Amino acid sequence: MIYLDNGATSFPKPMGMLRAMHICMRDYCGNPGRSGHRMSMRTGEEIYKTRSAIGKLFGIKDCSRIIFTGNATEALNLGIKGVVESGDHVITSAMEHNSVLRPLKMLEKYGVETTIVRCAGDGTLNLAQLKKEIRDNTKLIVCTHASNVTGTIMPIDEIGKIARERNILFLVDAAQSAGSIPIDVDKMNIDMLAVPGHKGLLGPMGTGFLYVGENVSLKPLMEGGTGTRSKELDQPLEFPEGYEAGTVNAPGIVGLGYSVNYVMRLGVENIRSYEEELTAMLDNALRNMSGVTVYGPWNGKRKTGITLFNLKKMGCEEVCEKLSTRFGIASRGGFHCAALAHKTIGTYDIGAVRLSVGPFNTKKEINIAVDAIYQMQKMQ
Repeated sequence: MIYLDNGATSFPKPMGMLRAMHICMRDYCGNPGRSGHRMSMRTGEEIYKTRSAIGKLFGIKDCSRIIFTGNATEALNLGIKGVVESGDHVITSAMEHNSVLRPLKMLEKYGVETTIVRCAGDGTLNLAQLKKEIRDNTKLIVCTHASNVTGTIMPIDEIGKIARERNILFLVDAAQSAGSIPIDVDKMNIDMLAVPGHKGLLGPMGTGFLYVGENVSLKPLMEGGTGTRSKELDQPLEFPEGYEAGTVNAPGIVGLGYSVNYVMRLGVENIRSYEEELTAMLDNALRNMSGVTVYGPWNGKRKTGITLFNLKKMGCEEVCEKLSTRFGIASRGGFHCAALAHKTIGTYDIGAVRLSVGPFNTKKEINIAVDAIYQMQKMQ
């Protein structure tokens, strides 16, 4: 199968990652931080190496501020609910994933105020409008780095500067950018960064993390065993253990560590350049095809490796089904857990088909996908 669903999860995974996870589970997978024996200590050391690799990739100086989670959704919930209280105001955008919008909607029931800034038809954010929405009680700005629907890249640098100048916390959802767009938390004034391990970082499912800046006072999302202060009934608040209650996914974190180093060896800039080239091939071909509508920015430098489109006389789910069964191409159709984004670009009633490239795709595969869509377009 030609895999063009990297926006959902990357595939294939580096073979070295699979070996690293296998060795962990076969040879030494003790419970880190819970015992003093060799297996437990080795696991803890390997997890520390993963934190260090992540820190190097994202410019994080204090790697203890990296909290491992099961995915980016958990990281976003921890970041949002860990800092916002009743009476606070939060600003976000209309291009967010439900992992941002649903926690905020829930918090409205407890007295949190939210503002969703409208975006243009191609998904771009108006900074002037965002500035207008800032209030005296604005506590947090949370924004996706790149839309999972259109791939539109948000002006994270500028938003970070605005937030820092106004003493507002800034949380970035890097689900569609980490590993394929360079990120430096200090240079971009990012206070919290939520990242999945299984997408652009090429790691296993069930992994992710939240980076929390030293200026952020964070409440835990859950309480339980941490391997520290075991006699105390109150949850410890030391980083990172106080925010990683329970047994962590050690084999997954070890695999993530391998994949992060693999991404750094490839080079994020190189990955970005290659995915941009593939996406431009796909976008340009589909935009010049009659009976096909392509959404999102025209300029490939303003988006990630996502191409969103519809055939005028065929529903998006049917297109995905035919791509899979007739042509062996993996895609995703529907609303991509981001209804407001679809409302913004005009596909709220019909959804759309998403093709998303990764570093292991080839130009030959892109040409095959283009030809498949052309054949379906002729059948309409």
